[in-house]
Amino acid sequence: MSADQSANFARRMGQMRPSTIREILKVTAQPDVISFAGGLPAPELFPVAEVRAAADAVLTQYGSRALQYGPSEGFMPLREWIAEELVRRGLQATATEVMVTSGSQQVLDLVGKLFLDPGDVVLTENPTYLAAIQSFQTFEAKFVPVPTDADGLIPDALPALIRQHRPKFLYTIPNFQNPTGITLSAPRRAAVARIAAEHNLTVVEDDPYGKLRYRGADIPAIKHWDEAGRVLYVSTFSKTIAPGLRLGWIAAPADIMARLLILKQAADLHTSSFDQLVAHTYLTQNDPAAHLEKIRQAYGERYAVLDGALRAALPAGYSWTTPEGGMFLWVTGPENLDAMELLGRAIAQKVAFVPGRDFFPAGGGKNFLRLNYSNATPERIREGVRRLAALCRAG
Repeated sequence: MSADQSANFARRMGQMRPSTIREILKVTAQPDVISFAGGLPAPELFPVAEVRAAADAVLTQYGSRALQYGPSEGFMPLREWIAEELVRRGLQATATEVMVTSGSQQVLDLVGKLFLDPGDVVLTENPTYLAAIQSFQTFEAKFVPVPTDADGLIPDALPALIRQHRPKFLYTIPNFQNPTGITLSAPRRAAVARIAAEHNLTVVEDDPYGKLRYRGADIPAIKHWDEAGRVLYVSTFSKTIAPGLRLGWIAAPADIMARLLILKQAADLHTSSFDQLVAHTYLTQNDPAAHLEKIRQAYGERYAVLDGALRAALPAGYSWTTPEGGMFLWVTGPENLDAMELLGRAIAQKVAFVPGRDFFPAGGGKNFLRLNYSNATPERIREGVRRLAALCRAG
């Protein structure tokens, strides 16, 4: 029997909790469970053959160099590709302002290390990404939610919150937000950039889903309006190639990048050289735009199936968002709904979702559900909604 070591744990562990989503995924790994829970891309859409060819080409071209240590900033040709992509999206960026990370989740960890001391305040949407809450909790941050409506966070609320709480940064997901699927409008994005400049507020703009739009027109990133260098732009290849590569990136001003680089060196020396070379080869020897179009078409179809099934089956008192892209839909249930209790009954019926409670950094949210539609076929979506709706009608 091992000795109790809890007295030696760091103070930060007192507020750390297991991820509800990761715990649910242990159940949804069973093949007979229909899962709306995890934010998993559709595995049948992964470009397996193209990635295999890229891996072969990398080993042929680079040999043992592909398996060696690499620069902490990342493989320069990949950083150049990312910078060019950002310019195509209307952002001003150079390769020296880009760092490749081990998934965009690592960026959140590095940003927390850079900015947060115990008790510091982070502004977030309400609700917001659960794993971001977890990451910043590691540094004993306090969360202040920004008022949010059907169009995303309300910029006019920011100045008063900044004056009152002196936050270290605002964390936001403007495109197809996780968990709600809501997209922040162009005027609100411009307003966020303007307010950030006026109040010296750092903005962490997390954009993992921006290229997954299947309806409507693209909207420039908040960083597009950032003339003061206050916006750190974060994205990933997890949703556009495959999450197993664990490749994300951050674009930031030089003074921020220099400090993030020190933290990156201390964290893991560098992101996998081999994975970066494979990704770069895949991107430059294939047509990633055509692959993205396949993903968008599939996710758009699955969203439409989910939306239609909910309209046909859910009882009165339920409403949900209508995202134009991404992977999630947000359901609001009756005031008396306890989504955690519903989850227990749902898992017994072999269907799973994520209760909304854990997405609210300041508490509340017991009557909300997040549904993912990217990782289930249309047939399984329809059957999953049938099971879930029957439980909702039963009360």
